Amino acid sequence: MSKRIVVAIDGPSGAGKSTIARRLAGRLGFLYIDTGAMYRAVGLWALQLRVNLSDMHRLEQLAREARIELGPGDSTVFLNGEDISEAIRTQEIADAASRASAVPGVRRAMVEKQREMASRANVVMEGRDIGTVVFPGAPVKIYLDATPEVRAGRRVKELHEKGLDAHVDEIAGQIRERDRRDSTRADSPLMQAHDAVYVDSSGLDIGEVEEAILRIVRDRTSNGKDHAS
Repeated sequence: MSKRIVVAIDGPSGAGKSTIARRLAGRLGFLYIDTGAMYRAVGLWALQLRVNLSDMHRLEQLAREARIELGPGDSTVFLNGEDISEAIRTQEIADAASRASAVPGVRRAMVEKQREMASRANVVMEGRDIGTVVFPGAPVKIYLDATPEVRAGRRVKELHEKGLDAHVDEIAGQIRERDRRDSTRADSPLMQAHDAVYVDSSGLDIGEVEEAILRIVRDRTSNGKDHAS
């Protein structure tokens, strides 16, 4: 059996990782793994059970016990058999996920689950530490970035489309705080892998970002064929 291919996409919140990873997986015929959704699932379960987000031991227990499944070809997420796809997309859950992801035991549990998923298929995986910690040997590593202002604007547009009220200044502040927290945590901080290709999406539309990364994938692998019809 040939070695499985991992396309690792890292970067800060709001850089467009999930959208790009999902589209790339479709083009390449790979499995899309949304690691952020996995941490959000843990954050959601912790809030549902009223677990204190500073209780590192209990959070690790939840992370190990959580049965997290990702639907093929889309963004469906199941936690212990329940569809939580919409429930995890709030700012409250994003903040809870960020705090949970700073717990070393939670990260270890999630890394084990992510590696197990990637052992069964070629994958496009996005997150904060895919190329540095989860799959340091991945043949394709991308660090996708954008300015905090651009990322905040995208998030506000997304929330408005869902009928939710949001303001750019407030969201930009939350993004900067999350960047600080993710970049300074002791375990697996957000950083660009030394061999990752830096892609700034600030001035690009989604199609341009997708094509740029596809070129990188095809340049670095022999299996980066376009399977889209």
